[in-house]
Amino acid sequence: MTEQLFSNLGVFVLGLLVGFEVISKIPTTLHTPMMSGANAIHGVVLAGAIVTAALANNPVDYVLSFLAAALAAANVTGGFVVTDRMLKMFGRPRRSAAPDKDAS
Repeated sequence: MTEQLFSNLGVFVLGLLVGFEVISKIPTTLHTPMMSGANAIHGVVLAGAIVTAALANNPVDYVLSFLAAALAAANVTGGFVVTDRMLKMFGRPRRSAAPDKDAS
């Protein structure tokens, strides 16, 4: 293994450890805003996957860049769907438009 690979692996492992520590310290009331911020970060990941796809020059690169873009898009979409559902839990209950027939 090369020195560059060890360096990249070390940064990756340190990023995992720091990320876990930061996420575990966030209070429960801040999880919804944090998820919205994380979705914005995943949008950057999607942009990076698209840039990588533009630089592809063989079939393997095309397939891998397509998979990266598809998974990043699914992650962003799923994150916003979950955030929307969580925010609806805090909204006021809606009244039904039709009056109840049994009330009279």
